[in-house]
Amino acid sequence: MIAAVVPVKSLAESKSRLVAALSPDARGELALAMLGDVLDALGGAERVDVRAVVTPDDDVAAAAERAGARAIVARAPGLNASLDAAALALARDAGLGARPGDALLVVLGDVAGATARDVDALCASLDGVDGPAVALAASHDGGTAALLRRPPDAIPSRFGAASADAHRAAAAAARVPCLEPRVPSLAIDLDVPGDVDAFVARGADGDDGGARTRALLARARTGSAPA
Repeated sequence: MIAAVVPVKSLAESKSRLVAALSPDARGELALAMLGDVLDALGGAERVDVRAVVTPDDDVAAAAERAGARAIVARAPGLNASLDAAALALARDAGLGARPGDALLVVLGDVAGATARDVDALCASLDGVDGPAVALAASHDGGTAALLRRPPDAIPSRFGAASADAHRAAAAAARVPCLEPRVPSLAIDLDVPGDVDAFVARGADGDDGGARTRALLARARTGSAPA
């Protein structure tokens, strides 16, 4: 079983680095649009068996449930602690980790352009590896956009600044193979205004994901949505 977890901050705190470009209301709307796009990609991926959202925000949890995902409300401080809480909840409620080959996939909630094709490619990259292994999708800024761990505790969560290197180092310390397949739709997370330009530019490829987010950004740019 592969269980995918999408971490999402509270709407009041979401996308704070876009503050110069978007109002608080628009940032909250953007966070929900991005979540919907990520859940769509995970729902279309053949390799993903369970979708879950971990968040401290009741409104985000309700949106996750409306999309057919499990909602895990965790108010642990920090992203890594929240992901640990989600893994424990999935182990308790879905038996994650009880079967050989079980894996935990984390996809950040702001990787709105994610496609089912690239999610499946990330998961399939471990098919030729025996035993514990990790697959990493690094974001363009050196962070980690997606991380697959088999078993779910193969390495600890090291999300944060320069987390791609931190996850590589954790895999090396644990003597666990760390694969990095080419999954371009997972390379752009929307954190700063420049990311929006890169995301929109990728939209020229009609096979890319992010339909909700692209529509919202288009409305914002034309003045028909809060900006």
